[in-house]
Amino acid sequence: MDEKNQTATPETVQDEGQIKAVRLDKLKALVDAGNNPFAITTFDKTHAAADILNNAEQMLDQPVRVAGRMIAKRVMGKASFAHILDGSGKLQLYVKIDALGEEPYAAFKKLDIGDFVGVVGTVFITHKGEVSVAATEVTLLSKSLLPLPEKFHGLKDNELRYRQRYVDLIANPEVKETFVARSKIISAIRRYLDEQNFMEVETPILNTVAGGAAARPFITHHNTLDIDMYMRIAPELYLKRLIVGGFERVYELGRNFRNEGMSIKHNPEFTMLELYAAYCDYHDMMRFTEEIYTAAREAIGLPEVITYEGTEINMKTPWQRFTMKEAVKTFTGLDFDTFKTFGEAKKAAVKAGAEVGENTDTMGRLLYDVFDSLVESELIQPTFITDYPIEVSPLAKRKADDPTLTARFEFFIYGREGGNAYSELNDPVDQRGRFEAQAKLKAAGDEEAVAGDDDFITALEYGMPPTGGLGIGIDRMVMLLTGCSSIRDVILFPTMKPKH
Repeated sequence: MDEKNQTATPETVQDEGQIKAVRLDKLKALVDAGNNPFAITTFDKTHAAADILNNAEQMLDQPVRVAGRMIAKRVMGKASFAHILDGSGKLQLYVKIDALGEEPYAAFKKLDIGDFVGVVGTVFITHKGEVSVAATEVTLLSKSLLPLPEKFHGLKDNELRYRQRYVDLIANPEVKETFVARSKIISAIRRYLDEQNFMEVETPILNTVAGGAAARPFITHHNTLDIDMYMRIAPELYLKRLIVGGFERVYELGRNFRNEGMSIKHNPEFTMLELYAAYCDYHDMMRFTEEIYTAAREAIGLPEVITYEGTEINMKTPWQRFTMKEAVKTFTGLDFDTFKTFGEAKKAAVKAGAEVGENTDTMGRLLYDVFDSLVESELIQPTFITDYPIEVSPLAKRKADDPTLTARFEFFIYGREGGNAYSELNDPVDQRGRFEAQAKLKAAGDEEAVAGDDDFITALEYGMPPTGGLGIGIDRMVMLLTGCSSIRDVILFPTMKPKH
C-alpha cells in the first residue's frame, strides 16, 4: 500500500494545535470508556516485522503477535489496510470487520497515524505479492497526540530534524540506518582492540586541570569543593598515568568537550577513541589506525574503495605517508630545508598564500601554518603526515635525529584530520619544560594552549615505559563510512542553540 493513499482525515486541513485538540478528545473518550491506552504496560510480541518479511513462505498461515507505530491507514468500508513500523522495518496489516468484530473494527477506524498498536493475526501474501498480517485483534498501546510530519515523509528541515531527532528517526528511515551503522562500527572497534589485548577503562570527565590537548575547555563549578572544574578535552594524561601504573595496553571510547566553534566538522561534545600501548611507538600506531579503519569498514560491509560526496576514496592499506616538510614541498613547492632565515621563509609562505598566525615567530610554527592552510585540504586519499614541529606538539617525544621535530603523526582523509598519534613523551624534565612553554602562550592570550599538570609530571617521575598513543575521532570516521556530510548527521542529539 502506498502511503499517499492513506485515508484523508480532518487533520489534512487543520493546524497542529487543532489536530492535538481532536486527538485529546479521542483520548478522553477512550479513558472515559475504561480503555486508557497509557494504562497498558506490556504486549507479548512474538515477531519483528523483519522476521516475517524474511521468512514469509515458511510462516504462511502461522499466528503472530506484532507491534509498532501505525504510519499509514486506508479504510475501505468493511476492510482496511494499514502499515506499522517497528524497530526492524515496515509491515502491512489487513483488517476486516468480519475478523475483528463490529465494535473493534469501529475502534480501529478511529486510530490515528502515529498511534502504537499491538496486532494478533496470521501471515499471508496479498495478490500483489506483499507480505501481510491478517488481523484478528488490534489493541491501541499508546496514543499519538501530534501528527507525523507531512504524511510521514516530510521532515526535511535540517534544523528541525536535529532538534526533534525522535521525529527524524520516524520520518527518515535512512537516518536510523546511519546510527545502526555507527553502533556496528563502535562494536567492531571494541572487538579489534580486545583481540589486541587492550583493556577498556574509564577516566574522569570532570577535571581540575584542562589538560591533554590544545583546546578551550568548558568550565563548571563544584559547589561542595567550591572550585572550578573543567569538562575534559581529552583523557590522555589519565590514560598515560595508567601506563605508569602497570597497565600495558588501555583504551577509552567516550565523550570529549571543547568550547570551540561549530561547523559541519565540529560539535562541542564529540566521541573519541584514545589508546595507549607500552613498548610501542608512532609507527605501531599507524598500523593500529589502518587496522581499526579496516575493521570498522568491514563491519558495515563496505569495499576497499568507497565513494564520499562523489569522490572515490581508496581505503586499501598501507596508506600513503609524508613528513610535514615533504607534504608542504609536494603541494606548495616550498622547501623548508632550504630557507636560511625565518624572515625569508615567512615571505615565501605569504607569497604562496599561506595564512600565517599573528604569534607565529619560529620556523616550526610557520611550517605548521603553511601545512594547515595550504596542504591539509589537498589530502583526499588516506594519508599519514609525520614529523610535526615541537612547538605544536607539547606531549610528543622528540625525534632523535632532529630535536626540532617530534615522533608524531596526524592522518587525513578527504582533506579532514581524522586522528592524532605520538611516540609519547616520557621524559619528565622535558615535559615540564614543554608545559612551561605552553603556560607562556596561555599568559599571552592563547586560550587553547595545553595546561600544565604537576601530578602528571609526578607520575612521569616514577617512570613510564616507551609508549605509543593514538586518538581517533569516531564521529568523523562514521561520517566518512556512512556518507554523511555533516557531523550533526552522525550524532543523535547534536548541540543546538535554544530556540528561545
